[in-house]
Amino acid sequence: MSPRPFYAPVAIVGGGPVGLMLALFLDRHNVKSVVFNWEETTRWHPKGSTHNSRTMEHYRRLGIGAQVRQLGLPQDHPTDVVYLTRFYGRQLAQVRMPSSIEKLRAVIAAPCNHQNFEPIHRANQMYVEKFLLEHARTRPNISLRFGWELGEFREDATGVSLQVERVSPAAAPAETWQAEYMVGADGGQSQVRRGLGIRYGGQETLKQAFLGGSMMSTHIRAPSLVGECFANRRGYQYWAINPDVRLTMVNLNGVDEYMFFTPVPEGANFDEQLAIRTFHRACGQEAPVTVLGNRLWTAGVALWADRFWSGERIFLAGDAIHLFTPTGGFGLNTGIDGAGNLAWKLAALVQGWGGQKLKASYEAERRPIAKRNTTAAQMLAKNVGDVEIRPQIEAVGPAGDAARKSAGDYLDTFGEEFASIGVQLGVRYDGSPIIFEDGTPPRDSINCYTPSGVPGGRAPHYFIDPPGMAHRRSLFDRFGVGFTLLRFTDQTDGAALIAAAQRRGVPLEVVDVADADARDLYGRDLVLIRPDQHICWRGDRLPADCAALIAKAVGAD
Repeated sequence: MSPRPFYAPVAIVGGGPVGLMLALFLDRHNVKSVVFNWEETTRWHPKGSTHNSRTMEHYRRLGIGAQVRQLGLPQDHPTDVVYLTRFYGRQLAQVRMPSSIEKLRAVIAAPCNHQNFEPIHRANQMYVEKFLLEHARTRPNISLRFGWELGEFREDATGVSLQVERVSPAAAPAETWQAEYMVGADGGQSQVRRGLGIRYGGQETLKQAFLGGSMMSTHIRAPSLVGECFANRRGYQYWAINPDVRLTMVNLNGVDEYMFFTPVPEGANFDEQLAIRTFHRACGQEAPVTVLGNRLWTAGVALWADRFWSGERIFLAGDAIHLFTPTGGFGLNTGIDGAGNLAWKLAALVQGWGGQKLKASYEAERRPIAKRNTTAAQMLAKNVGDVEIRPQIEAVGPAGDAARKSAGDYLDTFGEEFASIGVQLGVRYDGSPIIFEDGTPPRDSINCYTPSGVPGGRAPHYFIDPPGMAHRRSLFDRFGVGFTLLRFTDQTDGAALIAAAQRRGVPLEVVDVADADARDLYGRDLVLIRPDQHICWRGDRLPADCAALIAKAVGAD
């Protein structure tokens, strides 16, 4: 007799940041999940260091934003981007970026309608991923199976059955799990995606000298750089740009650890010695260095999956559905934002208040965003790759001065590569089957975000507390775990909508806002906000059929 299968409402394959964040989002909705990850723990190799403003908002609503801000560079460390001929050479340009403390001080002093209230944070993914795993271990709704890999899986009308087995020791008995839904968040080589027969579309790679094709990512310890190179130009990212080598290096801890990436020369042997030689060429001398890790990857890609789900009960998330070149830091952040979209829909389905149309809405809403964001990242990578490097760029004299000025003038325009606030906060789900159209949405832009109450976009931010308070309360902090009805008018209005939500079992909280400036941001007296903080409906009065409104909002009409 076969042992009884294990059970979890949601099975998540892949314990990277997207898989862990999905589990944490589900936990917030009081939905149990199990996370399978073939490695025993999180990877200790640097990847992206950008947690953008929208991602920081997600961390905040999970109650972990302050902890994440303690990771990475010291709080008072500038996050400048510095361009040099070589690290021991001449400076070409410097994009000024504030430290974490400076950013948060600016938020304290900002007007109440300030939108970027959780500013971008620089902390390498390996630090944050480790923290997310430790935090997930404390959550009662999350079961973790790290060191387990997925075998066969199948779905039917009632659920998903999957076989998993221990990676080491191999003699450990395999397990059978039953889940109502499964999510493949298992990376660019996703076993789940391949098992479903889903392919990537888009552009494989850019054909250019830098951020196109085969690259190496190297984790190093280089103790001399802080005192000898960067003492008067502290920053988050350093570039070495000359005819001999092009290399980008991220400051991991503000002391002695860095991650650099650079093209792998055609025909070169990829090994530790290649990394050391390349680093020395970028320095301009043989500075002390220890290689802590070295990996190959492909730059310049802009790929998104043909489908984001099986058509029934299996979904994909993160790199399993979109692959980025790292310029702009969009990959991790797009994955986390997508997990926020998927989590409330799975919770609604598991808890019985969501309709079947929620399933297809995930792809309808997130696939255009994957195409938008991967394309934006590739465009930024192309801009970086187009910088002119004249042969005289390191020369002494007028020709060298002119070459350096030409490169510096071009590089000085790259400020938005490291901000891109329109990409971060401007995600919209216009045309979604669960959004009520009302008004003209603002123009989409990489580097500009326009707050709008037009349904489909992120709810405009507003501070409840006036400027000057150290820990200002946000309107976002008052949003419920489920839906939220904002009332900017008579506090008795909305009773019919509340009753309709109760009849269907839809979690709904009411937030009264007696502030004319906040009402101006939203443009209507009543606004219905989804669990992922996107507006789905607004009006100056309720519709005649509130049950139909709720039904469409939860994919049940």
